[in-house]
Amino acid sequence: MSPLEIGYAGVLALVLLIFLRVPVAIALILPSIVGVWAIIGSRASWGLLRSTPYEIGGNWSLSSIPMFLLMGYVCYHARLTDGLFKASRAWLSALPGGLGISTIAGAAVFSAVSGSTTACAAAMGRIAVPEMIKERYNPGFAASICAVGGTLGSMIPPSIVMIIYGTFAEVPIGQLFIAGIVPGLLSAAMFSLVIILISWLRPDICPPSNSTITWGDRFRALGDTWPVVLLIAGVLGGIFTGTFSATEAGAVGAFFAIVIALVRGNLTGAILTTAMIETARMTATILIIAIGAALFTRFLALSGVATHFSELAILYATSPLVLVIGVALVYLLLGMFLDPLGIMLLTLPLLLPAFNAVGIDLIWMGILVVKFLEIGLITPPVGLNLFVMQAIVGREASIDRIAKVLVWFILADLCTMALLIAFPSIVGFLPSLLG
Repeated sequence: MSPLEIGYAGVLALVLLIFLRVPVAIALILPSIVGVWAIIGSRASWGLLRSTPYEIGGNWSLSSIPMFLLMGYVCYHARLTDGLFKASRAWLSALPGGLGISTIAGAAVFSAVSGSTTACAAAMGRIAVPEMIKERYNPGFAASICAVGGTLGSMIPPSIVMIIYGTFAEVPIGQLFIAGIVPGLLSAAMFSLVIILISWLRPDICPPSNSTITWGDRFRALGDTWPVVLLIAGVLGGIFTGTFSATEAGAVGAFFAIVIALVRGNLTGAILTTAMIETARMTATILIIAIGAALFTRFLALSGVATHFSELAILYATSPLVLVIGVALVYLLLGMFLDPLGIMLLTLPLLLPAFNAVGIDLIWMGILVVKFLEIGLITPPVGLNLFVMQAIVGREASIDRIAKVLVWFILADLCTMALLIAFPSIVGFLPSLLG
């Protein structure tokens, strides 16, 4: 077999292993090692297996992942974000579907202190779902609002997905963070419009609010948001002003989160231990998949598949738009069956050379990829945020009931995606203004 044939055989083996439910990291590593062995021998194969984990583990950009995760988990377990929902409820509850819009607003702000979508969904679900059910919201609708609110954690910086994309695409992570702000706020606005529409069409599942809130209540509620405001100002403000890099911001944010939790008296040894264990577990999961993706990238480059795929993209993609739409369809399909991180690291080794070949801006494409992955988080049957919310609401709402309502939000996401594709300036506006 020629190296190119071995490369495509490796791709087919990867697809087969995924369908057999083999963990993504193993599915990436096995074809890579065997393929390199078949092309240039066992010594090179074992050498690649020895050196790649060290290179990934020592990557400076990826070192921010555990720090951002620790910041988010400390905020979650020390309940530093509880005041977000109260404040957004005080200011937004007068709107149609105000309690649901308050949840989206709270999730958007929480996303700015946590790069984890599941942590964001769980945090808002724990606080907001009981309140919405108390206000006679349909439990499935309440859970769906928190599920889509959680997806904002991928787009609004700091974002773990953006860090990984930036590392593999070799683009500035700080630029990705800045570029994600407007699309993240646009997504939140689209979700809010859906809630308003449903409140008009289906008051039986989204009733008007009966609470009376004074201006004094509104301003008092803002007092509980200072921990998050301080964190956002410290982390994002430092990145945008150039005080420290996006990578260093993770350590700054984790330090601030721990100090604020100590000052508020919310941090115990048990909470800090739990946050650190969850951080270590999630970091290990991310890094082992990243190692597999790095090995697979080297295998595709060595076999010539990456170059061949780029040539095919140039030949058959009559324009960059055609390629982007094709990639969107692939991601939406894969999002129904695989977790977002796995999808991205499975596809980037093939897609990045194609993007470069047709001249697609990798910052803009990175934001689109994050948007595609967001939709996958709420697409059945394997939408991670669906399972997070079902675990919170329990018997109040089944997966099917939550998924039926989510169709409205998926349509809103598709509209947002179309806007980002049609008007790239939505993504490029802030980076051009600040850069």
